[in-house]
Amino acid sequence: MQRSSFGHYILRRLWATLPTLLGVTLIIFFAIRLLPGDPARLVAGLLASPEEVERIRRTLGLDRPAVVQYFDFLLNLLRGDLGTSTVTRAPVLAEILQRMSFTAGLATASVTLAVLLGLTAGIISAVRHYSSLDYAVMAMALFGISIPVFWLGLMLMLLFAVKLHWVPAGGYSGPASLVLPAVTLAAFSQAIIARMTRSSMLESLRQDYVRTARAKGLPQRTVVVRHALKNAMIPVITVVGLQFGTLLGGAVLTETTFAWPGIGRLLVNAISSRDYPMIQGIVILFAVTFTLVNLAVDLLYGYVDPRIRLE
Repeated sequence: MQRSSFGHYILRRLWATLPTLLGVTLIIFFAIRLLPGDPARLVAGLLASPEEVERIRRTLGLDRPAVVQYFDFLLNLLRGDLGTSTVTRAPVLAEILQRMSFTAGLATASVTLAVLLGLTAGIISAVRHYSSLDYAVMAMALFGISIPVFWLGLMLMLLFAVKLHWVPAGGYSGPASLVLPAVTLAAFSQAIIARMTRSSMLESLRQDYVRTARAKGLPQRTVVVRHALKNAMIPVITVVGLQFGTLLGGAVLTETTFAWPGIGRLLVNAISSRDYPMIQGIVILFAVTFTLVNLAVDLLYGYVDPRIRLE
């Protein structure tokens, strides 16, 4: 692919995401205003007078029509201003960026662990399909998909933090604090990756080019890794991209369970306190994250499989 066409493809994809992002802002802006509760009352406190509540409502701009508030929000968004938190009175973007590093670290560690375990398990299960090892791997994958994340997190916390005292139970006090939430998040993702890898590998192993490679006397490892796995990676890359986008967007249950200071926990607190600007900013971050991850996955397709052209 020529460099110019590659650049045009990226620009077209980014341009096509603008209606999606606009739709996200529209839906979330009006949806959160259907939630029960008065943000001005929450900010002022239960003992505040009606006059004080009304003053705060005017200060926050909540007394204006919702349509006017929405267009003001869009104009501020174009300037890179996500607003000010109604609870902490701090810029929304600053608070998100402060928490983003924790979520990004957790997501990267979880996806790395999930890819290593999921790919290995899926390849072994496909090569030894319908054996006792295959059944054991798929049973573990089914366990990882079915088990509730918060329950697994609590059990790991009880065993390794409370009883064995190997790692901290929650919060962030150093790299060791990353172990339990990363393992908890990776359990579901590695199960999905393992099942997808097995299914895609089984299809590749039945192809003529694999039989030809074996007929040439190539070692089993070369046949599996260089021929079957490379051609089976497209659906696996899709799953990994979706999982990484989800985790980077904030694993709400896991971050809440382990008191992890990330985006997911910040979103839960913002919803509880009816912090409109914070909720809007975080959801927009989620939408942008998924857009960029999907773009990266599409570009990776062409690198893994030269038959795919993005022109």
